[in-house]
Amino acid sequence: MVTHGGRTARALISGAAAVLLLAGCSSGAVIGTTAGTSTDAPPWPAPTDLTARAEAAGLSNVWGQKLAEHVHTHLTILDGGESVTVPGNIGHSDKTEFAAQIHTHDTSGIIHVESPTKDSFTLGQFFDEWGVSIGPAHVGGLHGDLTVWVDGRRFFGNPRSIELTNLRQVVLEVTTIGEVPHRPAPFDWPPQYH
Repeated sequence: MVTHGGRTARALISGAAAVLLLAGCSSGAVIGTTAGTSTDAPPWPAPTDLTARAEAAGLSNVWGQKLAEHVHTHLTILDGGESVTVPGNIGHSDKTEFAAQIHTHDTSGIIHVESPTKDSFTLGQFFDEWGVSIGPAHVGGLHGDLTVWVDGRRFFGNPRSIELTNLRQVVLEVTTIGEVPHRPAPFDWPPQYH
């Protein structure tokens, strides 16, 4: 290699630095999440483009179709003991007559699964539809240790895989690193869900 006053070496170093800089400034998406999902801190609003978010989750509009499945799962998200609101109308709009197979009606944390076919639906699909990133160690941009509880028991797998089944209770608890998580109290289901 011929150098002219060190120009070649400087050019190589500058080129390598540019490649590293560009690699570090890529999309910012978290690996293992669906495109368009938020890694920001809450609050996380309900999406406005229901069709696009449903499609990102592998869902579609089933408004008005006869149901073969109708179950409810409750989701609680705790950030250092503070409850994070799960918005109403994720995947649902009376105004536009839109209802994805997975949706919410209100801020109770109750996730409705209403489908014309009997299928398995997961918490990961719900978060993809919501547009919030979730994985084995994070919920959106919440920082700390993630403990997952399913029906009052610790769950050690990827929370994306949790199946949404009838009267299931899922708690995603983010605590300060090293803090001991505490089993949350069970959700008190309203009588109409029993």
